[in-house]
Amino acid sequence: MTDMTKGSAPSRRRQRFPEISTRAWEHPADRSGLVALRKLTGFDDVLKKLAGLVSERSVRLMFLATAVKASERQFPELYDMVRDAAYILDLEKVPDLYVSQDPKVNAYCIGMETPVIVVTTGLVELMDEEELRAVIGHEVGHAMSGHAVYRTMLLILTNLAARIAWIPLGNLAVMAMITALKEWFRKAELSSDRAGLLAGQDLQASMRSLMKLAGGASLAEMNVDAFLEQAEEYDKAGDLRDSVLKLLQVLPQSHPFAVVRVAKLKKWAESEEYRSIMAGAYPRRGDDPEATVSSQWKAAAESYSQSVKDSKDPLMGLLRDLGNGVGTVGGKLRDTFTGAGRGNGSSNGAAKNGGDSQD
Repeated sequence: MTDMTKGSAPSRRRQRFPEISTRAWEHPADRSGLVALRKLTGFDDVLKKLAGLVSERSVRLMFLATAVKASERQFPELYDMVRDAAYILDLEKVPDLYVSQDPKVNAYCIGMETPVIVVTTGLVELMDEEELRAVIGHEVGHAMSGHAVYRTMLLILTNLAARIAWIPLGNLAVMAMITALKEWFRKAELSSDRAGLLAGQDLQASMRSLMKLAGGASLAEMNVDAFLEQAEEYDKAGDLRDSVLKLLQVLPQSHPFAVVRVAKLKKWAESEEYRSIMAGAYPRRGDDPEATVSSQWKAAAESYSQSVKDSKDPLMGLLRDLGNGVGTVGGKLRDTFTGAGRGNGSSNGAAKNGGDSQD
């Protein structure tokens, strides 16, 4: 890793965030888990030992042997970008950056003790300068938040699931943990999208980079506003059947879908939280030990609750109705899947007979 105290800081003028805590950009559902893990005495040591199972040192040597390490003499512009992102987010030790020959568009951060960022040639060729800044800032965010913990745990559990697949109940329990970790990882991606925005400080570039992940290099054929409209169309879905299909499609994914990421990032960029960070009012690392697990879990619960309230998805609408004591699950599902009308009073009858669900 490069020492930021040596050499000159990147000259590009962007707002810097001295002593910023990763809690500033972490999604509440991501932050709550991370705070809980950080409170567990010895957890980091355990994970580092587990990380040895995936041979972190071996992976680093492999990239040294098969990829190009960015420096002042190799991919100097990318080298400046990772230094710039580390400088803005106040990361003293800059992660090494490797460029790997691969037509697939990808970027990732691996390693727990000494994180390494890898970008593929497919990604470098696809993105313009400002989009690359957002992507590299995203990966620096992963490194600072310690998100490699998810990747390590997922890999270990996935290997375990393969070994005990013949044990029905045991495999079922492991797969449940994997599903939960993937949900956690998806929120970690939203966190790092925010870090990428703070590093690049160009919302349009951040959104373009995500749009290109979906549609490729033909930027002249695409439009960010239209892509956001597409995100809204996806959120609305059609009916409960579409909602169920969306849920089934996202469960196996480690990353949120591109349209979802764009919409979430734009919403955060327009929030008071983002404005406060840009104004210099953000959590500091010195205050991290005082962050309580209970308050972070509460914030996560409120975040999920707000997502349900804001969503136009029919399933989320059903959950809102249930929370407000309107109708029954059976009546709603019957009306949607059979096309039965509500004008015959059958649903009201069910409600009067105690069919309401209230928490």
